[in-house]
Order: sequence, then C-alpha cells, then structure tokens
Amino acid sequence: MQNLIDKAQVLIEALPYIQRFRGKTFVIKYGGHAMLTPELRAGFAEDVILLQAVGVDVVVVHGGGPQITELIGKLGLKSSFVRGMRVTDAATMDAAEMVLQKINKEIVALISRKGGRAVGLSGKDGDLLIARKLKMVVKDGNGRATNVDIGLVGEIAEINPAVLATLREAGFIPVIAPVGHSREGDTYNINADVAAGEIAGALKAEKLILLTDVEGVKDDKGKLVASLEAGRARKLIASGAIGEGMIPKVECCLKALAAGVGRAHVIDGRLRHAVLLEIFTDAGVGTEVIARTASARRAGVRAAAAR
Repeated sequence: MQNLIDKAQVLIEALPYIQRFRGKTFVIKYGGHAMLTPELRAGFAEDVILLQAVGVDVVVVHGGGPQITELIGKLGLKSSFVRGMRVTDAATMDAAEMVLQKINKEIVALISRKGGRAVGLSGKDGDLLIARKLKMVVKDGNGRATNVDIGLVGEIAEINPAVLATLREAGFIPVIAPVGHSREGDTYNINADVAAGEIAGALKAEKLILLTDVEGVKDDKGKLVASLEAGRARKLIASGAIGEGMIPKVECCLKALAAGVGRAHVIDGRLRHAVLLEIFTDAGVGTEVIARTASARRAGVRAAAAR
C-alpha cells in the first residue's frame, strides 16, 4: 500500500507543473547518448508523448553527432571541432545529412510505436530554417581574434515556423533535423543545440530543454550548478570553467532567454525519463538556466536540493 501512496505523491508533486505548463510550448533538443540504447530511446519517446497528453506543445530538434562521427570514420574522413562546432566539408555535409535523415525517421517511427503522432522534417521543409555560412571567430592565447573557416556550417538567418504551427494544430509532434539551406540553395549543417535555441526563441517557448551527455553545467570546482543565472554563466565561459563542448549549449540557452524563452535546461540524456524528472519535480535533475536570479522562484528549491 505504501508503494501505491508513494506513486500518488509523485503525481501530486507534478500537478502544479502540469497546470502551469498546459498550453505552453517546449522545444527539446534530443541527441548524444540518449539515442544510443533502446531503453533511453523508449524513455524519451514516452516523455514527449506524456508531455503532449497533458497539454504541452512539444517540438523536437535532434542531433546525431556520434552517428555522424561513426559514418565519416567508416568513409575515411576525419572529425575535427572548433568551439564545439564540427568542421564540415562537402563530403562530411553529405554524410551528416544522410545520417540525420535516417535518425529523423527512426524517431518518428518510435513515437508512433509508443502511441504518439509525429512528423519528421528538416530545416529545408517549408523554408523552416534559412541559413547562411557561419563566420567563426576564435581568440588565440594573446586574446587576438582570428577568423576560422569551418566549412559548410550554418547559422540561422531566418525561421519560418508556419509549418510547425500547422503540424501542432493537427496534433502532431514536429521532429526536426538541423539541416538548413540558403536562399542560393546551399545546404548547411547547423548545430542542433543552436537550432533548438533559435526555434525556441522564434516560438517564444516556455522552455528550451537540451539533452546532453553530462549531468549539466558545472562550475570551476566541477560541481553541478542546479540553477544558473545568465550573468554567472557568462563569467564561467570567460574563465574557461565552461569548456569546448558546453560553450555552444550555454550560449544558445542565453540567446534563447534573450529572445523571450521562459527558461532553459541542460540535462543528462543518459538518465531515463530525464525530461520528466527535470520538469515535473521540485529539485530537477540538471541545470536550469535563467535570465535573473530574482525571477527564479524554483531556484532556491533547486539550489537547496543540490547542496
């Protein structure tokens, strides 16, 4: 009987969050190790279906980094990264697009098997993501800025979310592969975290949720930060405490907040049902990124839980 009571208590804890988020939009970036086992894939599909069932409008943007790296290795190509961005030549772009389209349909099929309704698309569909070549600037050890050409990596110039509205109104979960094209017809690889953040901003989403391969954002002592205010995030980036792979994730969270997204979350995709645990519990399981400490009613709860 106590087990049943405990299960009821879980639902009671989730109730205020369900009430608060009904009718809101969540953009979830899905990728990394969260894709690599049947259990984690099933758990993610169940999470997004449950969110939709309680009235949350869900948009999924997926990556495919490990799978892309595996394929280009088999093709005899090399992987290299600059500030967390994959250097992409024409052959790598072809491989990335092929992998992302395959993953896209697998996610859609899994959601369908679990009882949901989803439609897969890329940024090329409906001119969803109009892109241009990303101009990467890095600083050397002396602080001097240098332009670095990382190939067919794009930044988003324009978002046309009409196709997403059509799908959501019809009861479908949009599942987006982060490939965009320019007005001239060039195809660009877009970092999935960045794409998710930009889409969240365009939709004025309540939440941006990034699934990662670590617990969340950590401070200069290696401790998980439960609630991270934007100003502190910038300081951790400047000091180097937030490193290469985490930089684009945190930067896209900050940009999304500036564009009107309510809150952003960086959570561990290796933990089954991480999305539900982050959203529907008081303590959460990852890092919640917020614009200002004063706006974070939940920050105190999360900080106390992390101590």
